[in-house]
Amino acid sequence: MFAYRQTLAAVILMAFLTTATTFSAEINVALPMPTVDNAKAPGPLQTAVMAGGCFWGVQGVFEHVRGVKKVLSGYSGGEKSTAEYEVVSSGRTGHAESVQIVFDPKEVSYGELLRVYFSVAHDPTQLNRQGPDTGTQYRSEIFFSDESQQKIALAYIAQLDKSKAFGRPIVTRVDPLKGFYPAEKYHQDFLIKNPQWPYIVVNDIPKIQSLKKVFPAYYQGQPVTVEGN
Repeated sequence: MFAYRQTLAAVILMAFLTTATTFSAEINVALPMPTVDNAKAPGPLQTAVMAGGCFWGVQGVFEHVRGVKKVLSGYSGGEKSTAEYEVVSSGRTGHAESVQIVFDPKEVSYGELLRVYFSVAHDPTQLNRQGPDTGTQYRSEIFFSDESQQKIALAYIAQLDKSKAFGRPIVTRVDPLKGFYPAEKYHQDFLIKNPQWPYIVVNDIPKIQSLKKVFPAYYQGQPVTVEGN
């Protein structure tokens, strides 16, 4: 699957350069603020876990969000014993490629993270796929750790669906977090370390550009990195 991403992205990149069009599936506009959210206030660091396709790009987006202190790529939804890249890539483990976001609730709210997630990090109307990647491991899913996160996530999805923000129904699942298992070291900070990879150029760099354009108040040029932490 690792080699597959490279080969497929190289083909797409050639078409991209020829037609000068974008292959980003996201709507890339600033969705409205959640009407249900926690107020920003001083307190202990909090954690959010979300899945939205290949974790390289999703991690890269949130590493550039102000108030985020650390982002890990990993696996959620399955058992610890199957939380390995090659096994998860089979699509039969129950895992989704996910990111764990550690954030300061004084600087950014959980609802604001969801706003970025739905606006630029992925396309929440794609079922069990994102862009060129297909399978349940690439599904759109929010893993909540408490009732507050569950309430905010469900309310925001209902808000966006009611406003027909996407023109198609949101298929994002909202499920309790049963475990998050960090991915292998070579997956961490992958976008930052490999900005010229065809897959990254085609599918993920546009997400960072969209974050900067659509949410300049959220964007920080210097990303937080796993190695930096």
